[in-house]
Amino acid sequence: MAYLIPPAPVPPKGPLPLWKFVLQLSKSTISIWGERAYDMMVFGGTRFGIATLMVNDPDGVRHIAAGDAKGLYHKSITTRRLVRPAAGEGLVLSEGAEWRKQRKVLAPAFTPGAINLFIPHFKAAAEELLTGLDKTPRANLAFDFQEAALDAACRALFSMPIGGRGRRLAMLARAYVKGPGRPMIWDSLARTEGFLAFLTPGRALFRKRWLKEVRAVVDARRAQERRDQATDLLDLLLQANDPETGGMTDEEIRDQVSTFIGAGFETTARVLFWTVYLLTLDKAEQDRLRAEVRAFPPDRVNSLADLANWPRMRAVLQESMRLYPPAPLYTRVSTGPDEVAGRQVEPGTLVMISPWLIHRHNRLWDQPNAFIADRFEGKPQDYMTNPAYIPFGAGPRTCIGATFSLAEVSIILAMFLERFEATLDDDRKITPVSIITTMPDIEPWFALKPAPEA
Repeated sequence: MAYLIPPAPVPPKGPLPLWKFVLQLSKSTISIWGERAYDMMVFGGTRFGIATLMVNDPDGVRHIAAGDAKGLYHKSITTRRLVRPAAGEGLVLSEGAEWRKQRKVLAPAFTPGAINLFIPHFKAAAEELLTGLDKTPRANLAFDFQEAALDAACRALFSMPIGGRGRRLAMLARAYVKGPGRPMIWDSLARTEGFLAFLTPGRALFRKRWLKEVRAVVDARRAQERRDQATDLLDLLLQANDPETGGMTDEEIRDQVSTFIGAGFETTARVLFWTVYLLTLDKAEQDRLRAEVRAFPPDRVNSLADLANWPRMRAVLQESMRLYPPAPLYTRVSTGPDEVAGRQVEPGTLVMISPWLIHRHNRLWDQPNAFIADRFEGKPQDYMTNPAYIPFGAGPRTCIGATFSLAEVSIILAMFLERFEATLDDDRKITPVSIITTMPDIEPWFALKPAPEA
C-alpha cells in the first residue's frame, strides 16, 4: 500500500566540510546529518575541539536520560544560553536536587484533575481562533496557530485572554523565537553562558522585558483575595505548598510561569501546523478525523477522560510528532566518564540526542518517512512506553506538560476540523527546518471553507 511521503530536507551524501557544517548549522540543525546517520545507532567525533557523540540507540537514550536525573549529564552551555532568557531558573534548566524539588512541587499542577481545569481555557482560545478564521477564506496558519497557542497559554496560566499584557507577552515571545533566540555559531563555541554575550544583546533586553511582564501578572494575582477554587495554573502554583520546601517564592513562580509560556506555546503551535499540513496532503485522513470529532463533538469534552473518544486524533497527532518532533535536537554534557551504547564517554563530551533522527531512523521504523497514523492505533501512551519515540524527551525528565499539551492540541484541532475543511493554497515548496523547534521554512497559505455536512 502506498502512503504519503511528506517533504523533508534531503540529507547530504557524506560528512560536510567544516565550513559547510557551520553554515548549515546556523540555518537548520536537521540538515547537517548525512544519509548514514539514519542507519547508525551511535557515532561521534570532534567539532571545534569538543568531543561529540550522537546517540540514536533507544537503550542509550534511556541510559542518558536516567543519568541526566542523577547528575551524570547536564544541560549544555548552548541550551542554557538559548533558554535562560525565557526560563530563568525554572524546571527546564534546573539540575540535580533542585530539579527534583521543583518537579515534586509542580507535579500536582499537572495531574489529570488539574488539567481538567484548563479545558474551558483551551476551548475559549480555539473559539477565538475560529472567529478570526471565519472572516477570511485564506489563512496563514503558521501565524494563526501561534496566536492560538499563546492565547491558550495566557488563559490557562493566568485566566487572561491574549490582549493587554497577554498581547505584550505574545509579541515578546514571538520576537525572541524569530530573533535573539536563534542559535548562533558562537553559542556552539561557548564555554560559559556569558561567552561573547555582547554579540547577542537582544537576549538580555528580552529577559528584562519578559520578566517585567510576568512579574506584573504574578504581583497582580498576589494582590487579589485568595480563591477557594483554582481556575488556572497560576492559582495552582500559588497554592502549592510542599511540607519539605514550603512552596515557592514569587521569583520561583515567575520563572516557572516563564518556562511554561516559553517552552509551551511555540512547540504547541508547530504541532498544530504540521498536523493540519499533513491533513491537507491526505484528505481521506482529514475526513476520517472530522467524522470522529463529529461523533463526539468538542462541546461534550469536559475532562481528559472524554478525549478517549478521539482515538484516531491521538494516533494522527503522535504520527505528526514523529515526523515533525517539536524539539528536534537536545544536548547534554557528561560530567564524568560513562559508557553509552558500547562507546566510552569522557567527561565534557557533548552528547546529542535527535528526535528527528531517531523518529526517521531506518532501523527503528517501518517506512520511516511515510505518514502512517495506523502505526499508533491502540497505543495512546506510546510517548511514554516506546523508547524509539521521544517527542517529549525521555526518562525521568520527560516533559511534565506533555498531557497538558496533547489536551490543548486535541481540543483546538477538533474544533478547527469541526468548522473548516483545509487545503494547501500555496505552490511554494515547504521544507522543515529546525531553529529551536521544527518549523516550516516559509509560512504557507491555506484555503479554508466550511466543513462539508456529514
